[in-house]
Amino acid sequence: MVRTFITQLRASGVQHVVIAPGSRSTPLTYAFARDASFTPWLHLDERSAGYFALGLARQLRAPVALVCTSGTAAANFAPAVAEAWLSRLPLVLLTADRPPELRGIGANQTIEQVGMYGAHVKLATELPIADGTESLLRQVRSTAARMVALAIEAPAGPVHINVPFREPLLDPSVTLPALPAVETIVVQATVAGLPSVEAMERIAAECLGRRGLIICGPESYGLPAPAITALAAVLGWPVLPDPLSGLRSGVGSLDHIVATYDPLLRSARFVAEVDPELVLRFGGTMASSPLQQFLAFRRPRQIVVDAPGGWRDADAEASIVVHADTAAFCDSLSRIVSARRGATGHEDGSWLATWMDADRTAREAIRLALEAIDEPFEGRVSVELADALPDGATLVIGNSMAIRDAEAFYPARMQQVRLVGTRGASGIDGVVSTAAGAAAAADGPVALVIGDLSFFHDLNGLWAVQRHQLSLTVLLVNNDGGGIFHFLSQAESAKDEFEEWWGTPHGLEFRHAVEMYGGTYERLSGATGWAPRVAEALQRPGLTVLELRTDRVRNVPLHREVWARVDAALRATLGEVPDGASMPAAGGLHP
Repeated sequence: MVRTFITQLRASGVQHVVIAPGSRSTPLTYAFARDASFTPWLHLDERSAGYFALGLARQLRAPVALVCTSGTAAANFAPAVAEAWLSRLPLVLLTADRPPELRGIGANQTIEQVGMYGAHVKLATELPIADGTESLLRQVRSTAARMVALAIEAPAGPVHINVPFREPLLDPSVTLPALPAVETIVVQATVAGLPSVEAMERIAAECLGRRGLIICGPESYGLPAPAITALAAVLGWPVLPDPLSGLRSGVGSLDHIVATYDPLLRSARFVAEVDPELVLRFGGTMASSPLQQFLAFRRPRQIVVDAPGGWRDADAEASIVVHADTAAFCDSLSRIVSARRGATGHEDGSWLATWMDADRTAREAIRLALEAIDEPFEGRVSVELADALPDGATLVIGNSMAIRDAEAFYPARMQQVRLVGTRGASGIDGVVSTAAGAAAAADGPVALVIGDLSFFHDLNGLWAVQRHQLSLTVLLVNNDGGGIFHFLSQAESAKDEFEEWWGTPHGLEFRHAVEMYGGTYERLSGATGWAPRVAEALQRPGLTVLELRTDRVRNVPLHREVWARVDAALRATLGEVPDGASMPAAGGLHP
């Protein structure tokens, strides 16, 4: 039965299998290990293994299988399953189990596994116990084909197949030959999945003559940059790209890219200057609080474009939700708008110019602000990384402060660098393992920028780097605790309790952990000039961890110094607030 099952998995598109070994999963592990058509990856920690598989799936843009034994081993996949669900990544979960007659009676290492991942999988099912009949093999083959097809069908996501086994787990007396695989064809959303011509004409009419924005949120495989930037050119609208959208680097043209939207929208003066009427949204929810607050303040109409079956409207502000392939939607809308513009003439370009001029002003203000800071500053990390990363590199960005600083400071660049992260559930766990999975599948160098608490959470992820002889450069930003909480209200309202319960200093020395996993550890020093050290590390094989010590208490005023510089530069450029201009409440756009 197992041979028939895995033969169909391979035929359906599964090549990479991450295995956390155990006893009850022996038939699966044995079959995968002996089949040369698969690429198996061993991991000792199920929780870390789940994130390693996520990193593989995101980098390969293909389904990845994940195998574990019965009991709490399967429960340890749960965090990665939630991330896969929200990030739309195709994982095929294969959890070995005791046979049904041992459930609910206190049998060893037996829990209720069927349905254990709840609403975070697209479908959960269970294979029957092998009975040696050909009809069962046909059923198993069909289940494998169906579940892989469902995992990769847009919107992609995890599926769960529970596989019970009776002893003996490896029975040499079973000689029934495996059935040949069957071909399965999954049709993804294409032009045929576009809305009707009438609906597209209506959307085009909404866009024409409006002050609009194109907002690009995080997307696991990246959004179609050429189609989006071409649409921006036709509409004369700026593009506000999340670092994980695929539009911060490697874009053919930067003419419409406003990478500084986060610091811009912290300026009440700039907010008074811009009042969008319409927003086109692609991708997931962005981390930027100023952007969310700006949209809540201005209340433009919003058109959300998502894959069929998706509904990403976290703020419940969508006026229209369009289910379509993003590239096909943009191409179709560009054609319709271009045809209509041919008769009516083009816009004067002042709306786009306002944003692009402000972007240039903000970039220069940030550059001058960083030059003036003579101590290690977390906001500078993204700029140094952008300078260090070569074409073809992948940067995995951790959560909490790392992604927020990338959103504010990582510049738009022409070089082909892939920026990825785990923004589905946005947890700080599993990030090291995700980066290890990316390193296992990437053609070029892989770097990870991560905070100390997140690094501590997932130290076991370094074992995979050592075990599989992967190359990974980690820039560890260590502020000895939870730096992001200093930006939140409890830093002031709970001063007496803050350091113990939110600051959470740990006092750990990570050098020893890095060396335990066979890595090279280096301490960075100085306020700037780290890029050459990162570039050198990216050329070395194996694990290198570059640790930058920062002061999380100082981090808040240093960020505010930068935002104040940007605001002052914008005020100098834009002048006084026009009479009657709408202004946000004092401090309303500053989290």
